[in-house]
Amino acid sequence: MNIHTHKRIAELVDENYAYASVLYYFGIKFYDYDEKTLEQVCRERGLNVLEVIQDLEAIYEQEEDQVVGLSALPVDVIIAYLKHTHFQFIKARLPYLSKLIHHLPTHQYPAIVEDLQFVFPLFVEELIHHIYEEEDDFFSYVLDLQSAYYTEKPSSGLYLNMEKRSIQEFAIHHDMDDDEMEGIRQITNGYTTEGIDSLHLRVVYAELQKFERELCIHASVENEILFPKALMLEKQVQKIMRSKVRLN
Repeated sequence: MNIHTHKRIAELVDENYAYASVLYYFGIKFYDYDEKTLEQVCRERGLNVLEVIQDLEAIYEQEEDQVVGLSALPVDVIIAYLKHTHFQFIKARLPYLSKLIHHLPTHQYPAIVEDLQFVFPLFVEELIHHIYEEEDDFFSYVLDLQSAYYTEKPSSGLYLNMEKRSIQEFAIHHDMDDDEMEGIRQITNGYTTEGIDSLHLRVVYAELQKFERELCIHASVENEILFPKALMLEKQVQKIMRSKVRLN
């Protein structure tokens, strides 16, 4: 797509809400420069307008994250992929969404804005806690299982761990936590923008919906790929343990 430098920032973002996030990473908050043209803003901020346009146009080349092929990989590679996604959520996506919501103007749609500004920080806190808990407990347990399977030497710590937990328990707990964004969906009426005149709020809805899709993809990798592989690993390690008990 040919992006014109003389277009106002608000016009560009209205054409494609994803442009707002690209501009944000160049230090341009679209709602602070909405009446200025892209060329004017780049000149003010000392940015190379051609580089900015190149990144904006790259939006059209990006496709939604494809997870096909992960099922053929070992669990440590799948966990590395999931940890990278966690890092992107914590360092990029959540801060961007938090800034967008924090700076929503309150004079338009005050009830929606007030609810979002109250609920979203709680959602972020809960999600980050869930991510760290998952990495510290579930991912560590699965990696210990993999190590024990390949070395055929389960550690005493793993013996004790397997007495206290199981992949099935992790899966049940994870299933209960899967729909973290239900409350936000209710506030935004399922991200429906019909009748919403505020460009800023429409961008927020679009980004929240995009983030929910990213969470769904992430959850499907865990539920449909990692959990079955981890369950198989656990059974194989249990078999190794039983054989060692018989030998002793």
